This record gives sequence, structure tokens and C-alpha cells, in this order.
Amino acid sequence: MRYNGKAHVRWDDIDAFGHINNAKYLTYIQEARFDFTWLSRIRAGQKSYLTDMVVARAEVDYIEPIYEAGFDAQVDIWVSRIGNSSFDLSYEIKSDKGLHARAKTVQVAVDMVTKKSRPLTDEEREFLTQYSE
Repeated sequence: MRYNGKAHVRWDDIDAFGHINNAKYLTYIQEARFDFTWLSRIRAGQKSYLTDMVVARAEVDYIEPIYEAGFDAQVDIWVSRIGNSSFDLSYEIKSDKGLHARAKTVQVAVDMVTKKSRPLTDEEREFLTQYSE
């Protein structure tokens, strides 16, 4: 199952080349990831998950530039790997114009006291498994 998130494409995201700046795509997936693990769950009266994690790696494949702003892009998220203390999230950024980018991030769960990686809990694994493809 995929989580269907959104990210607002702002007018000031457009760069001198007349399209959305490449770095903004990481902002879009960050906003959608935060909604996936935190905001949407709080709004639904559920426990948030994976708030104590860091991004260890991020990669983006740019497919089709976005030339307009002032709309919400669709950001589909799914879990593509679950490890001991890390997991991979995959993303597709889309609009009514089509697929704009594919991305992947590696998240690492962190113990907030020691600031070191920690194993994923059974509860976190269960949450991630729901969105695993």
C-alpha cells in the first residue's frame, strides 16, 4: 500500500531556468514524509511514528520539470526496505502533468539520549510493513 501525500509547490521554488529548483524536490518529500509519519496520524487521533529518525541518504531522479507553481503536488510514499535500524522510503512526485521525479531516502532510527542508531521497535516495523511494496 502507498501513502498518498501532498506537498505545496510554491512560486518562489522556481529558479532562474524557469522551473522548480532541484533542491526543492527534497523539501517536497520531506514535507510528505512528515505528514506520513506524524501529521496525518495525529489528525486521525493515532500515535505518530518514527519521529526520532534521521535521513542518512537521499537520491532523486528528475523525470519531467515542473514549470508552474501554486498547487499541491501528489507525493506517493512506500517502504521499499526494512532493516534492523534503518529503512528505505521510495517516492513519486506527480501532478496533473505527469510524473516529475522519483526519489529514495534511507532513514535511520536514533536513540535521542545517546544520539546513536537504535533497532526499530516491533511497533515501528508493523507500521512500516503496512506500506511495504
